[in-house]
Amino acid sequence: MTDAAGNALAEKGLPEMKGWLLKWTNYIKGYQRRWFVLSKGVLSYYRNQSEINHTCRGTISLHGALIHTVDSCTFVISNGGTQTFHIKAGTEVERQSWVTALELAKAKAIRAIECEEEEETETAHVVPSQEISSVVRDLTDRLESMRTCYDLITKHGAALQRALNDLETNEEESLGSRTKIVNERATLFRITSNAMINAGNDYLHTAEAQGHKWSKMLHHEREQRQRLEEIIEQMAKQQSQMEQAAVLVRQNKPVSSSSGAGTAGSLVTSDEEMEFFDAEEHGYSGSGRSPESPDCERGTFILKMNKRRSSSEDQVEGHLEGSSSESDEQKRTVQTVQQVCLVSAPRVASGGQGDDDDDVDKALPAKESADSIYGRNWNPDLIKKRRDRVPDKPNHPISLWGIMKNCIGKDLSKIPMPINFNEPLSMLQRLVEDYEYTEILDYAATCQDECEQLAYIAAFTVSAYATTTNRTGKPFNPLLGETYECDRMDDYGWRCLAEQVSHHPPVAALHCESKNWTCWQEFSMTSKFRGKYVQVNPLGGVYVQFPNSGRRYSWRKVTTTVNNIIVGKLWVDQHGEMEIRGSQAAEGHKCILNFIPYSYFSRDVQRSVKGVVMNKDNEVKWVVRGTWDMKIEIAPVLKTSGSVSSPTYTTGEFKLAWRRRPAPPDSDKFYNFTTLACQLNEEEEGVAPTDSRLRPDQRLMEQGDWDESNKEKLRLEEKQRTERRRREAEAEEAAAEGRPYPAYEPMWFKREKEEGSEEYVHVFKNTYWEAKAAQNFEGCPDIY
Repeated sequence: MTDAAGNALAEKGLPEMKGWLLKWTNYIKGYQRRWFVLSKGVLSYYRNQSEINHTCRGTISLHGALIHTVDSCTFVISNGGTQTFHIKAGTEVERQSWVTALELAKAKAIRAIECEEEEETETAHVVPSQEISSVVRDLTDRLESMRTCYDLITKHGAALQRALNDLETNEEESLGSRTKIVNERATLFRITSNAMINAGNDYLHTAEAQGHKWSKMLHHEREQRQRLEEIIEQMAKQQSQMEQAAVLVRQNKPVSSSSGAGTAGSLVTSDEEMEFFDAEEHGYSGSGRSPESPDCERGTFILKMNKRRSSSEDQVEGHLEGSSSESDEQKRTVQTVQQVCLVSAPRVASGGQGDDDDDVDKALPAKESADSIYGRNWNPDLIKKRRDRVPDKPNHPISLWGIMKNCIGKDLSKIPMPINFNEPLSMLQRLVEDYEYTEILDYAATCQDECEQLAYIAAFTVSAYATTTNRTGKPFNPLLGETYECDRMDDYGWRCLAEQVSHHPPVAALHCESKNWTCWQEFSMTSKFRGKYVQVNPLGGVYVQFPNSGRRYSWRKVTTTVNNIIVGKLWVDQHGEMEIRGSQAAEGHKCILNFIPYSYFSRDVQRSVKGVVMNKDNEVKWVVRGTWDMKIEIAPVLKTSGSVSSPTYTTGEFKLAWRRRPAPPDSDKFYNFTTLACQLNEEEEGVAPTDSRLRPDQRLMEQGDWDESNKEKLRLEEKQRTERRRREAEAEEAAAEGRPYPAYEPMWFKREKEEGSEEYVHVFKNTYWEAKAAQNFEGCPDIY
């Protein structure tokens, strides 16, 4: 939180509280006594009271934090994964006092910051010329009144001075008449002076009121100008570097690796510094192996792996406890870098040579069909007839820069954007698209070997990004309590339910079940508009469990960046590291996937994904390679050689684990939707009254009535704000009376501690499908 925001919170009288509490530190030292201070909407802690003025051990902003009660004395505060405080009070009464104060501080912090943002929004827009003319005319009139008063004061002041002089020198007239004249002149002078004072006050008040507004507007414009100058400077540097590289290419000269890496670093749209490594030899290409070396394939890539510190290292860290800007899990991990070399084992000649795709397809685990590389045993008579497209997207031009210039540096989830930037789907429906290729999970459920199963799960996690290459529309932000059900047992073999379970921070929970597996996830994100690009950092975990084997796996999604927001064609990139961890019967197994950032000067295939699967002894057993927009191949490791920092893996034949389905014809006319995406918002009877299909603004947008959709969107957002303010007022009233106020409870999910970790996630109550069968949706909120 910025200093300005903190001062604003302080001015609005946010509650403050101090006291001793026990905070969980690590598994060696357990709970330790710490001095906690709640002030300005921020909870901070110190080792003792003497550290308050110089050493803060950790802070967490309550704006966007989740507060959860564990037991009679313990509660947890989390801001979505990066920071989590596990706190224990001495008594239940003390715990309730802190939780009440924290909830009240959170509500007031949200309101205070939103008021600041609304005020900034009001003053950020350019003042219309009519308003400027009106204000200038008003100030001119008031200034003219002051000048008139000044002339009158000068006139009556001179007359009063003459009367006073006559009072001293003129002896012919009576004293009474001379005194009367002086009193008259003095009265006129006093009246004129009062008029001058009033005119001066009016001018000052008007100038101060407009001056504050114009000062904030000027400050905002200066910030925007500075950001634009930085963007233009960066674009100029990139253009110069690309021109130099183009000259070298025309002269058939190699581009230096230092130049390439530096340029790539400047082109990558990330807040953090990222390293780029060009492959020494092609490890993977879309067309397969080089014809010059059909029997042996080599490739290198950089692998970054997180390793947990030992208990002794944890103990040392316990003595050096500092800021809690990172989660406990992040603190207990260190990163190692390996340069991996892949060597394919020689193949036995079969009398003919085909292309690489043919070789891969021969290794498929099941016969390929038009719909899936795994084949599907669908009964056409049992499949429900569904639509295969949505109405075409209308052409509604809009001034992109006029809207986006005031959004630089802000969280996109808090900006009231027109639907022109949206697609007619909710974020809940967009999450369901992750399960388009669940036939991979169906096949993974049949794998006996944990590492092979994990390789297929890796392919499934990558498949969730397939549609993001050309899907640049923003999904509708779900309303609190909004749900979405998708029952595809007749064709895909699964059914799922998603619900928006929190509004500050925005959190969605999803549960998907099949006869072979169960998958659930909690999705939240932070997003920032940086002028040239939008970066989305997902928070929350994804989990899948195979009940027959008792194996469970979990992972977190990578960063998504939408580039060329202002100039050029929009394009999407996925980058970062994904670690898939096994638990329960798969404890100790893991997969490390690296999503390689896009680079103009990389010799590797763009949008590539590379990784390895390791067993519980940290031995690499499978290799994963491919691109997140097209296909993933996997291969077993037959032999490992080389050093620990530069291992060489000899692999067996690669086989295709996932391939993207072709896009529907003319999909570019209807938001680049896949067939599944077209069917998600299809009207259906018997769904909950909170279902996304019933959301009016989204339906109007799909039907092409964008003007009415924008009006409905504003109405729904205002209705949600009104409901939130009502709850905040009730919470403040309860706090003033010293009684607890129940936090918002989702309808179909409940928050529980995730097994094997210190995190809390929303899990399915398993009551929705029974309620739907009985058509009993009593208790659902009225959100539309």
